[in-house]
Amino acid sequence: MELPPVSLVILAAILVATAARQLCRFNIRIWQIMAAGAALLIVTGQISLPDALAAVSMPVMVFLFAMFVLGEALSRSGYLHTLSSFFFKKAKKGGALIILVLVWCGLLSGLLLNDTLAIIGTPLMLAYARHTGIKASLLLLTLAFAVTTGSMFSPLGSPQALLIALEGGFSEPFGVFFLYLGFPAAAGLGLAYLFLRWYYPSEMVKTVAPFPPIEAPDPELTHLVQASLGIFVVLIVIYSVLPLVSPGRSLPLSLVAFAAVLPIIVFSRRRVEILSNTDWRTLVFFIALFIVTAAVWSTGFFQALVPPEGFTSVPFLLAASIVVSQFISNVPFVALMMPLLSDSVTDVPAMMALAAGSTLAGNLTIMGAASNIIIIQGAEREGKTISFFEFMRIGLPLTFTQAVVCLVWFQFLAFTGLG
Repeated sequence: MELPPVSLVILAAILVATAARQLCRFNIRIWQIMAAGAALLIVTGQISLPDALAAVSMPVMVFLFAMFVLGEALSRSGYLHTLSSFFFKKAKKGGALIILVLVWCGLLSGLLLNDTLAIIGTPLMLAYARHTGIKASLLLLTLAFAVTTGSMFSPLGSPQALLIALEGGFSEPFGVFFLYLGFPAAAGLGLAYLFLRWYYPSEMVKTVAPFPPIEAPDPELTHLVQASLGIFVVLIVIYSVLPLVSPGRSLPLSLVAFAAVLPIIVFSRRRVEILSNTDWRTLVFFIALFIVTAAVWSTGFFQALVPPEGFTSVPFLLAASIVVSQFISNVPFVALMMPLLSDSVTDVPAMMALAAGSTLAGNLTIMGAASNIIIIQGAEREGKTISFFEFMRIGLPLTFTQAVVCLVWFQFLAFTGLG
C-alpha cells in the first residue's frame, strides 16, 4: 500500500492540531501551528526554501499589513467607538444588535473587502461584549458569518472574487455578481440570523445599553484615520472602475492599501506604538499558509480528485470549492482553479459557482477563510476566542443551507432565462 505524501500528512496534522488545540494544556495558537507546519515542510524537503519564499504573495501581505495598521489606529484613536455608535446605536436588545451587525458588516464587506471588515470589526465586537455582557463568541461568530456571507454579492467582497472578476472575462462584473449572488447573499444573512438565534436564544433578549462616551479620544490620530479611510475608499473606487474604462489596466490592491495608511505611518506621533501593536502574529500565519498551500498543491492530490466533466457541473464546482477550500484556503484554490476552469468551460454560472463556493467555505470551519483567522487571532490577543467545534456546529448546517439557496437560485435564473 502506497503511503500518502509527507505534505498531506503534515497538512492533516495541522488541521487536527487546529481542531484540538484548546484541549492542549498550553492552548497553542493557530499561527504557531501553521508556522510549525510550514517549517516542517521546508526541513523535510517537501518544498525548497526558494520555492517557499516564492509562494508567499507579497501583494497580499502588504495589503494585510496596511489593513492591520489601519485597524490598530482606528481602535487607538477612539474613532472606532464613534463608528460603532453610528451603526449600532438603535439596538436595544441582543437580537437587534445581531441583525445590525449582520446587515452593516455584510453590506460593507461587499464594498471594502471582507478581510478589512474582519480587521476593523473584531475589536468592536469585543468592546460590545464587554459593555453589554453578550457572549463574545456570539458576536465574533456573527461578524465572521456577516463578512463571509455579505461579501458574495460584489467582486470587491473578497480577494478570490476580485480574481474571478478580473480573469473571468466579464464585461460588467458588478452586474453579474449581483445578479447571481445578490439574492443568495441576502438570504444567507437571514439564515445566519436564524441559526444564531436558535443556538443562543438567551443572548437575544439581553438589553443593550448605549456605549458611554469615550474618555480620551485622540483628535490628531482621528483626523489621520479619517484621511486614511477617505483615501482608501477613493482608491477602491478607482481600482474597481479602471479595468472597465481602460481594459488591461489595473491599480494594484496592495498599493491601494499601503497608500491609504501612509498618513498614519508618516504623520502620526504614535506610529511606533501603532506599528508595535500591529497583529504581526497573523501576518506570520499567512506567510506559513502560503508555504503549506504550495507544498500540498505540488503533490497533485487534489487535482487528481477532479474529473474532467466536473468543470461543467455547477453543483460540483460549488461543493468542491467549499470542501477543498478547507484544506488549501480559498484564495490559492481559486487562483489555481481559474486556468483549469477557463480552459474547459466559459459559462458564467460555472464562474459564479466557483465564487459562491470558495466564499461560503468561510462559513463551514475557521480554516475556510482568511477573515476567520483574522477574527480569531485578533480575539485571542484579548483573551477571547471561538473554538473549532463551536464554529462548526453552526457553520456546517448554515453552509449547507446557504449552498442549497445558491443552487436553487441558479436553477431559477436558468429556468427564467435571466442567467
